[in-house]
Amino acid sequence: MMQTFVRPSRDLRNHYAEISEMLKDHDHVIITNHGRGESVLINIEDYAKYEEFLHQRYVAEALAKAKQQAADPDTQWADHESVWETLGKQYDV
Repeated sequence: MMQTFVRPSRDLRNHYAEISEMLKDHDHVIITNHGRGESVLINIEDYAKYEEFLHQRYVAEALAKAKQQAADPDTQWADHESVWETLGKQYDV
């Protein structure tokens, strides 16, 4: 079961091996400086999953916005050929 630990910043230097073991177990470590939370350490695999989640969320939000724009009766549409022509001129291809 994942746990969250709180450690002072000096432990990064003095007890890194211990903190590294916590991360291998997919635990999270909150790093404090003068008793205040400053950063969070997570396992690299958890970070990759978090990045993927953020990407999926971004895509879902962009699709929702596109659907909303497509449903708007004031949306102006362009035909396929003119879109490719414009892109070709813009990117010189």
